[in-house]
Parts: sequence; C-alpha cells; structure tokens
Amino acid sequence: MYPTTLTQLSRANPFNAPLFSLQEIEEPKQSLPANGQSRNLAAAAIADSADVSCEFGSTKYYALCGFGGILSCGLTHTAVVPLDLVKCRIQVDPDKYKSIGKGFSLTLKEDGARGLAKGWAPTFIGYSMQGLCKFGFYEMFKIFYSDMLGEENTYLWRTSLYLAASASAEFFADIALAPMEACKVRIQTCPGYANNLRQCAPKMFAEEGVWAFYKGVVPLWMRQIPYTMMKFACFERTVELLYKHVVPKPRAECTKGEQLIVTFTAGYIAGVFCAIVSHPADSVVSVLNKESGSTAVQVLKKLGPKGVWKGLVARIIMIGTLTALQWFIYDSVKVYFRLPRPPPPEMPESLKKKLGLTE
Repeated sequence: MYPTTLTQLSRANPFNAPLFSLQEIEEPKQSLPANGQSRNLAAAAIADSADVSCEFGSTKYYALCGFGGILSCGLTHTAVVPLDLVKCRIQVDPDKYKSIGKGFSLTLKEDGARGLAKGWAPTFIGYSMQGLCKFGFYEMFKIFYSDMLGEENTYLWRTSLYLAASASAEFFADIALAPMEACKVRIQTCPGYANNLRQCAPKMFAEEGVWAFYKGVVPLWMRQIPYTMMKFACFERTVELLYKHVVPKPRAECTKGEQLIVTFTAGYIAGVFCAIVSHPADSVVSVLNKESGSTAVQVLKKLGPKGVWKGLVARIIMIGTLTALQWFIYDSVKVYFRLPRPPPPEMPESLKKKLGLTE
C-alpha cells in the first residue's frame, strides 16, 4: 500500500528524524556511569572536561543559566525600548505613525527625548523574569527530554528536542512576562494614561482587576512560543552548520572569543526568522493591551491579513539585533562562570556501528 499524502508530508518534515536503515549487531553490554544514569549527548560531550565550575545539570548550573537569561533578556530588551515603542505605535496607530522615521520624529516632537524611554521599567522587570524562565527551563527541559530519549535518539531527533524544550520553557516564561508586558504596552501606546509603572499598574488593577495583567497571555503564547522555538532550534542548528561548513577549524581549537563570534552570528540569523514567524501575534498583543475590553479574535479581525504585518521591518531590526546580543551575553555568562558548554552534537559511536559507518 502506498503511503498517504499526510505520511509523505510527515516524512518530508525537516524536523523529522532521518530515515536510516539500521543493522542489528552484537554489542557488548556497557556499564552505566557511577550515578546510574545513561549519559545523554550533551553530558557525554563535557564529561571529560576539567575546566568547569559545576556539574552539568546541577542546581548551580540551572541557577547560573537562569542568571544569564536575566542579563541577556532584561538588558537587551531595555536597550531597545525606543525602537520597541515606535514599533508598538506603528502597530496600534498606523495612520499616524506611517514609518519608523516618522514614528521617531513624532515621538520626539510630542514627548521629547524622555518620551522614547517610556515603558523601560516594566520592560526591564518583565523580560528579566522571562529570561530567567526561558533559559533556565530550556536547559532543564533539554536535559530532561534527552534523558527520556537516550543518547542515540537525542542525536537523531535533536531538532525536535530543541523545539519541545524551548516551547515548554516559554510556556512558563510568558506567565512571568504577561503582567509587565501589559503595563509596558499601555504606557507606550496610550498617551496620558500613565507615565510610569507606579502609576500604570494600580490604575489598570482598579479598572479591570487582575485580568488586566493576564488577558494578553494567550496572544503572548501565540507570539512567544513560535518565536522561542525558532530562536533556540534555529540557533542550535545554525551553530552546528557554522562549525561544520564555515569555521575553518574544529570548535575545540577555537578561542573563547572566536566561539562567541560564532554565537553572535548564529543568534542574528535565528533572530531574523524569529521576527517573521511571531510578528502577527505581536501585532495582536500590542493592540489588545491598548484597547480595554477587546479580545484576540476581535483584534485579529480588525487588523486583517495586511494589518498584522505592520511594523515588520522595525521588528526584524530589533529582534535580529536583540537575539544576537542575547545569545552573546548568555554564552559570555557561561564562559565567565566556567559553566559546561557542550560542543555541537556528533553522532554517537553506537549509532555509527548500527548504520554501518564504522567497522
């Protein structure tokens, strides 16, 4: 029986595992490591490394990864607040703010230079919390799912592993982000409503209750989960491809500075794709948090197919730079604290034997 069209599409999925013809061979039984757990791909890659400050997957490792996430997301999002403000205003009032340049000039004319910094406090707090959960939980879920799959399947299904781990992490990260994101958008897009977080949060609570801070969480999931899946999966695979096809020497022979350059480059490439896949939902979030009483479906109908893409150029510039800097800062934190940094994955020897690639 010929496979159905759905089966064919499934097999053509670039995130699917490769279809190999495995050969059964007799393999000697291997003893487990001292801790009684099978070594996953990442842990095996750094098992023999002595220049690390903590064990891979330890509580200290997760805590420092979370700290790296706080710095990478909190600092970078705060640094681009002026561009984010203009982007949000283009999305919610495209007739007035027709372009990036027009948006900046009108904001400077109406609010002065200080107006470009509106919303910096909720941005810093919200995205710091998001970064803590995003990077900390990503490392946790990646190791958890890898242990479930085993070393060989971790390699074969590594892209799906990155997608699943990042989606799981972002689910919780957006719950932490939602209240501050709601305040940020209200401050930036509603002139005269509130000038800062201290004024905005109590006013929103008095008008709409707790729901005011979480009514945008579903659109946030719609925006951030695809964004984060692309951010992590594209970054991980781009790093792998850069070391394989572009960098003229193995990663182990590269200096820390050279490795960070690769990290920045892969981060920027990933950021461009992130901006595109998540922009329609970002437009909905911006309008939803501006207009009280609206729902995501109502906003989507109002914007239409063309309206959801308003402000895309500004967001590509912002997210591309943002993502590159986030990965650079995050990897720099790992270098500074001497955390385990596994190299790009390589096919396990046991899988090579099954595929007949080694004698």
